[in-house]
Amino acid sequence: MPPKPLPDYLAAYPAALAEQVQLLITRGTLADRLLLKYPDAHAVRTDRALYDYVSRTKERYLRNTGALSRVAFDSTLHIERRALGMHTRTAHAQGIKLKTRRDIRISSVFREVPEAFLSMIVVHELAHFKEQEHNKAFYQLCLHMQPAYHQLEFDLRAYLTWLAATNQPLW
Repeated sequence: MPPKPLPDYLAAYPAALAEQVQLLITRGTLADRLLLKYPDAHAVRTDRALYDYVSRTKERYLRNTGALSRVAFDSTLHIERRALGMHTRTAHAQGIKLKTRRDIRISSVFREVPEAFLSMIVVHELAHFKEQEHNKAFYQLCLHMQPAYHQLEFDLRAYLTWLAATNQPLW
């Protein structure tokens, strides 16, 4: 049976950038560059701490959206299927009122990454509370909450490419 191809986390980027990342992986220098730029992992290890972290970010930028019901790290989310995090909004009737649950699940791979990467994932999922589609307004909201959003997303995707190639977490 032939080996399974690696996920292409950089498919949306220009081929030259993806080739540069592959070259850095081949030379063994990508990990050093990422560790230099992001030396420490965040301290958010439990679901409760993650809930508090997300709640603070939501309160700062999206005060007028509905309350969070649940936030958790989820080991069933597979980054190979491009599920870095998920948001769900469920409406159900409670008597004559319509109640909405807003849940965020973040892949457990992000339990031990730099705070900047966790922040980028949280901002992305929170932006879906206001904008369902990945459109211009969605990315403007992401940039409002995390001005370095695009760079963080690229660096995270480079790290995921390295992780898929080497299976060695950095943090």
